[in-house]
Amino acid sequence: MPLTTQTIGPLTCQIYDELPPGQSPKIISIVSHGFGAPGDDLVPFGPEILRRTPALAEQIRFVFPAAPLSLLEMGIPGGRAWWMLDVAELNAAIASGNIRDQRNKTPDGLLEAAEKFREFVDALHTESGLPFSQIVLAGFSQGSMISTEVALNLPQPPAALVIWSGTLLCEQRWTSMAEKTEKFPIQQSHGKQDPILPFEGAIWLKDMLEQNQFAVDFSEFMGPHTIPEIALEKFGSLLTDLTGTD
Repeated sequence: MPLTTQTIGPLTCQIYDELPPGQSPKIISIVSHGFGAPGDDLVPFGPEILRRTPALAEQIRFVFPAAPLSLLEMGIPGGRAWWMLDVAELNAAIASGNIRDQRNKTPDGLLEAAEKFREFVDALHTESGLPFSQIVLAGFSQGSMISTEVALNLPQPPAALVIWSGTLLCEQRWTSMAEKTEKFPIQQSHGKQDPILPFEGAIWLKDMLEQNQFAVDFSEFMGPHTIPEIALEKFGSLLTDLTGTD
């Protein structure tokens, strides 16, 4: 079976590929889920991308880490989180329609989660033998934020960063890291009707990255907090470009 479960560093992962036995991938794509989702939430992206672009099957390995925190005590069996959220505060903001400006916030637990995620990326890098320049960091919502934090802080740039429904956090920290790091391609998508992470936050993130000379392929769409078809298409195109696959 092309789907296996493995512990890499501190995190348990689902790994999906269709590589011939013994063949190493050209690109590893780490895809991180959002708050409240199970660790295998985004696993269907692997076979879907390879169905659309069969030539990628001999080039790509997808790795889907489960976030370290269980949400069982919050009444979400199977749900995971990279760090805890104040759900009551979030629900109140959604109900009031207020924009959640988190630019100056470093959420409690973010840096601890980033340390675990970085350990996981380092272990994957060592185990696979691939340089960071052949590892893509992609994520949805909270998973995109942990991916952004780590991508900006790697010792060498990743192959790319993919941000689905993310936002700008800890602006001073991220701006400082963005100024210093080597540049890499970034894809970003966000719904204009997102009640959870408002569209404005995505624009603030995009602007910060572009002001620091990153090329951001930004897709806005009329929709809520989700990953749209256009984002999946562009993700497949990005992987095709990175592998040199026709």
